[in-house]
Amino acid sequence: QAQVVESGGGLVQPGGSLKLSCTGFGVTLDYYDIGWFRQAPGKEREGVSCISAAEHNTFYTDSVKGRFNIARDYTKGTVYLQMNNLRPEDTAVYYCAVSKHVGGRYCAIVESPYDTWGQGTQVTVSS
Repeated sequence: QAQVVESGGGLVQPGGSLKLSCTGFGVTLDYYDIGWFRQAPGKEREGVSCISAAEHNTFYTDSVKGRFNIARDYTKGTVYLQMNNLRPEDTAVYYCAVSKHVGGRYCAIVESPYDTWGQGTQVTVSS
């Protein structure tokens, strides 16, 4: 059964950086679109970023553009989310998700295309 595991969360001060990792077990992430989502306390889960399998197209929600970067490491079969200049409003549980089907040219940061989700990793931005 395919599984993904997130890691790299933690407590960081405003302006700091964290690098989240998404690792697949029983699934080769290289072939699928991968999305990063987050859920803050009392809020709906929202899409943050995604990377397509083909052509490596990426997409970011407006609030993280210029601060976050999603990338694949094909040598490790891992997808990273580099988060810079973190703000208190970035505090949330971050989830990675794998698309239902082998990926295409473009990805989307809505939940419906994804069917394999990790347990999440907590990111807290606070002084």
